[in-house]
Amino acid sequence: MLTTATNSGLLQMDWYAGMLLGTLGLLVGSFLNVVIYRLPKMLERQWAAECEQFAGKEPAPAETFNLMLPRSRCPSCGHAITWYENIPVLSYLFLRGKCSACKAPISIRYPLVELICGALFLYCGLRWQLSPTAGVWCAFSAVLLALTLIDWDTTLLPDDMTLPLLWGGLIASALHWTTVALSTALWGAVAGYMSLWLVYWAFKLATGKEGMGFGDFKLYAALGAWFGWTALIPIILMASVIGAVVGIAMKFSSGLREGGYIPFGPFLAGAGMTALIFSPEAILRVIGL
Repeated sequence: MLTTATNSGLLQMDWYAGMLLGTLGLLVGSFLNVVIYRLPKMLERQWAAECEQFAGKEPAPAETFNLMLPRSRCPSCGHAITWYENIPVLSYLFLRGKCSACKAPISIRYPLVELICGALFLYCGLRWQLSPTAGVWCAFSAVLLALTLIDWDTTLLPDDMTLPLLWGGLIASALHWTTVALSTALWGAVAGYMSLWLVYWAFKLATGKEGMGFGDFKLYAALGAWFGWTALIPIILMASVIGAVVGIAMKFSSGLREGGYIPFGPFLAGAGMTALIFSPEAILRVIGL
């Protein structure tokens, strides 16, 4: 039987792991802000260069632009962000949400992304301590968070993120870092992709329009790889509920973008995070199934 002192020691270890990963999550969240902003622009530059090559033109020289270079700058005045102005959350509070040079407002989304990522990493640390399982679920959470905002901003779900997420789920299952058997994860990936692929073509044949993008298929396949094929129904139901609530709220607040289109990826990602925290079975119980 565990003594009170032993229980106290275990609790301290849980919180140590949680706080350590939570702090790491704040740092990762700061990097995710860079990924969310720059990756779509990097893809656009790549596509433009490929189009010029196909047209037989020599791509115009351009400055290096990737996730590391150039240094982050204020979009209003071009002020280069110093290291002490880039400390997660604290710098935003110290600067009072304004650029130190021109006093232009800094979006509240930057510290929110850092806080959300830190909270997700904290949860993983408290639940799985310092373990490979905690590490892979932290990575899962970070990628989903970035995909949510990239898709919301640009309606893109980059293969550079969805495909590694898919393979990561299968590899984590094969290494027994998740509780999902490899066969269940594999069929989850297959069923996730094929189900939305069939919905896409059924809708297109019936209406002549595209109801979703191929990135949604890959994201749903990735969620199937991480949670198994049995989780696909609760995940898609939760995504639909979240999407309906947000869509109705945006309609009444006149927040819908031109054409009334809302990307589905953020709601799939939100359902994935819900499944991580509450489990797919809990989702079914909440909606009465």
